[in-house]
Amino acid sequence: MFTGLIEEVGQMKGITKQGEAMLLVIGAARVMDGVKLGDSISVNGVCLTVTAFDRATFSADVMPETYRKSSLHQLRLGEKVNLERAMQAGARFGGHIVQGHIDGTGQIVSRENDANAVVFTVRLNDTGMLRYVIPKGSITIDGISLTVADTTASSFTVSIIPHTLSETALQHKHAGDTVNIECDVIGKYVDHLLHFRQPESAQPKSKLTTSFLMENGFL
Repeated sequence: MFTGLIEEVGQMKGITKQGEAMLLVIGAARVMDGVKLGDSISVNGVCLTVTAFDRATFSADVMPETYRKSSLHQLRLGEKVNLERAMQAGARFGGHIVQGHIDGTGQIVSRENDANAVVFTVRLNDTGMLRYVIPKGSITIDGISLTVADTTASSFTVSIIPHTLSETALQHKHAGDTVNIECDVIGKYVDHLLHFRQPESAQPKSKLTTSFLMENGFL
């Protein structure tokens, strides 16, 4: 689990593609402290597993599902990426519950100044995700824990303070760029539980059959 508080901005050092599979090599410093094989690191909001590392880089595989669901396949050499290590038990929880499981992507429609803030408007590629995007609720953009300012029928806005902008790769994003979106997990679970329907074949069969009723004198 992650918090959506970015620890550092890394840089793409190597990208190898084979169909819809990728091997990424990412330059970093802070997240390398105590790193071990198998550790989870969020890269632009996507939870990836460390498969190799040295003093200044770590490698991670991207499988086809992640390739298709996220914007990682659009990364270029030298590009800046947001990095966060998995949260440790007992650590301060400053953002919100972030799984690193991307729900989909969106396109930045506009970037506008608003006094000391910068307002980003993001259009979702899958408008069905909007059911989980609630004004003043939490959302993750490229791994950054943010608060939804407003929504429309196909987009939402977030207002970014100067510190968040300067400390994340979002400072390099502009209209037309693709970003990874993870909606609030609590809303997704509540929605699933409220609307889940088992297949008819999996539902328990009632013992109240016509023959049972006849044999026991009810018919």
